[in-house]
Amino acid sequence: MNPLELHGLTKHYPGFTLDLSLTVPRGYVMGFVGANGSGKTTTIKCALGLVRPDAGTVTLAPKSVIGVVLDQPSYVADWTVATTGRLLSRFYPSWDADRFAALTDGAGVPSKRRIKELSRGMGMKLQLAVALSHGAEFLILDEPTSGLDPFARDQLLEGLAEFMTDENHSVLFSTHITSDLDKIADYVTVIDAGRVVTSSTLDDLVESYRLASGGPDDLPLDLSGLVIGLRRHRTGWDGLVATDDAASLGRHVQLEEPTLDDIVVRIAKERAHV
Repeated sequence: MNPLELHGLTKHYPGFTLDLSLTVPRGYVMGFVGANGSGKTTTIKCALGLVRPDAGTVTLAPKSVIGVVLDQPSYVADWTVATTGRLLSRFYPSWDADRFAALTDGAGVPSKRRIKELSRGMGMKLQLAVALSHGAEFLILDEPTSGLDPFARDQLLEGLAEFMTDENHSVLFSTHITSDLDKIADYVTVIDAGRVVTSSTLDDLVESYRLASGGPDDLPLDLSGLVIGLRRHRTGWDGLVATDDAASLGRHVQLEEPTLDDIVVRIAKERAHV
């Protein structure tokens, strides 16, 4: 059974509508990518029951095996880190107090620090320590590396890589920092304006596009519609093009393999002008 399946999930807000389907396959890391405001957090909150969707179905793994890292800890503000671990342990029969202490100490989260005194980065580290201390099999991460310095981000990604050595473990990794997904994601779902633009393996997604560029006269008007996120400048133009359409642009156009960031940025740019 997959740890998360969303079918026809819809949520309306003034000026914004979420309308998508999404499946996180067991045993894999699903990157959930999009610009800020694209609907990633709303999707996660609907999946967790924190927001009631207007339509659609949510099939989620049992709460006892889910670990959640949100943008801010939801624990009582006056609890200390040590108190948080002690009180949460009552809800999880498989709680490992030694692992919790080792994870928080190793991440530089002081045991006597109060929740309200934690930086954003420390709050992320604390939530991940909680998730990894009660035997979670499915992690839901909402922008977990936001606010972390490069060293802390690398530590977190190493922890996730270790977590994924168990073939029964799965991760939904929501982020706008696409370089993190280059290191760990198996699948990537790109969301924009509340809708899924594309969803596939990371390798297939990168292979399905090319970053194209050319001189001012290398893009006839009748072919400009093939270019996603077209940018014209003094020396020519550049943009994203589907690999199947690349040959249509002609032999003078230069083609390169895009990064995941190239894909997300160009898709967002294109849809912003729709």
